[in-house]
Amino acid sequence: MEVEETGKTRTTCAATLETHSVPCDHAGKRKQDPEPVVTIIVDEEEDEEDEKDEGEMMSDHIRYSEEPSNKRVKPVVKSNSLTGVITPVKTPALKRIGQSISRSISFRTEARPLPPAPLRSRTKASSYPRRRNSQCWSDTVESHDLTAKEIKRQEVIYELTQGERQFIEDLSLVKKVYYEPMLKLDIMTENELGQIFGTLDSLIPLHQDLLSRLERLKGSEKTIGQVGPTLMNWFPCLEAYVTYCCNQVGAKALLDQKKHEKRVEHFLRLCQESSFSRKLDLWNFLDLPRSRLVKYPLLLKEIQKCTPPEHPDEDTLPDALELLHSIVAEVNKKTGEAECQFYRRCLAYLEESQRLQEIQLSRFLYCHGELKNNKGQRLHVFLFELALVLTRPGEDREGGQVFHVYRQPLPNALINLEEIPDGEAGGGGTFRGAFTGGNDKVKNCFRVSSRGRSKAHPYSLQANESFSKQQWITCLRQAIVQSRDGTAQTSQSQRSLHPDPALYHIAQLSLSSDTEMADHTCR
Repeated sequence: MEVEETGKTRTTCAATLETHSVPCDHAGKRKQDPEPVVTIIVDEEEDEEDEKDEGEMMSDHIRYSEEPSNKRVKPVVKSNSLTGVITPVKTPALKRIGQSISRSISFRTEARPLPPAPLRSRTKASSYPRRRNSQCWSDTVESHDLTAKEIKRQEVIYELTQGERQFIEDLSLVKKVYYEPMLKLDIMTENELGQIFGTLDSLIPLHQDLLSRLERLKGSEKTIGQVGPTLMNWFPCLEAYVTYCCNQVGAKALLDQKKHEKRVEHFLRLCQESSFSRKLDLWNFLDLPRSRLVKYPLLLKEIQKCTPPEHPDEDTLPDALELLHSIVAEVNKKTGEAECQFYRRCLAYLEESQRLQEIQLSRFLYCHGELKNNKGQRLHVFLFELALVLTRPGEDREGGQVFHVYRQPLPNALINLEEIPDGEAGGGGTFRGAFTGGNDKVKNCFRVSSRGRSKAHPYSLQANESFSKQQWITCLRQAIVQSRDGTAQTSQSQRSLHPDPALYHIAQLSLSSDTEMADHTCR
């Protein structure tokens, strides 16, 4: 072994290892020893890039070693059998080199294979959601002699059946993973859980019944023939959705309120990160019944479309579809009424003059959502059946949702609607910088005003996007027309209750006397 020491500390090193390091004297000569020999040539003039790579590799080795060192080390040239760690050469140099080599050997022998870094190798089980089985009906049968249209029909019926099975699994999951643990851990009270989950538990046996009926229809070749009568008899059970869907508006508001509590937020977050949730939050599961309800008409239309004219279902499917549409319409109507009542209760009036009769008489909402006024303030606007109400969202003392009425509400029958084209100059102080973005141009805006009401000033409102603006304008136009038609009908009915006095007298005349009629007419 040769070692050169100069003022620049220039060293040349290369290592060949058979088993262990060899003791050397200070003259640099190798002693005669039966043990294996190590020849070292140190070269410090390596490329900086190789040195950087080796340094990163050694940092991993040091991390898992049992004998960590704070000394500055330099890597040895790459070798399949040895990665050396060498401190700067000082007196005595060979002693330091021998210690470094011994330490390097212990790294390679005691820690082989190297343990993986916990943070880099660990993969959360919840990172990948569990996937649904996307199997088709054709995958479940070995052979068949059906036409393409009949195959399509069986595929749709199979989708209906599998959808019921997966829906039941999800409802059972919500009960087992969310409701029961939160009740046992006292994360929420039983009353709060009852408000949030509603009648969800009662829907499980209802859909289990439909699934068992469909399973009994399967033939020997896993095909289902006539399905219309079965669906026709079961669809009335969907009326149970009226109670559940009507409760959803209040359930969503309470759930959003409870999410601000640390225990609730922590529990729901852990559940969402778990694999069973498929990265869905609790509300996604609670909203599944509504999504399932609106999917039945689509599935039934597909079955009807794939049913040949001579099939027994040709006569029953139209009746079943008509019944289904009526049930869904009733659920939507009752849900809209419940939503209207809920938000009416959430309104906080600043003045008694804001309590319009039109608000109290409204039975449903056309739409509601966030809009900006000409000052750039965010408002929550409600378009009730008979009135337009601008509010500012807030919270009550208990953290519940409340909407403070902003300015004077407008009766729909008296609204004037003006659509403002995009790019129109916002001059005259109508739109401020916060509204126009500082470029004196407006976008996605419209204006509403009232006829004959001094307190109701024009309101210039801005939607977030063009699609939202068009939705608002469409709903406003519909509400205005419906309200004016209703007002006209009401006025006409009131006039019919108080007819003209002359006509009133004529109506009271006896038809047996033409003389009396003439006398009353003269009067």
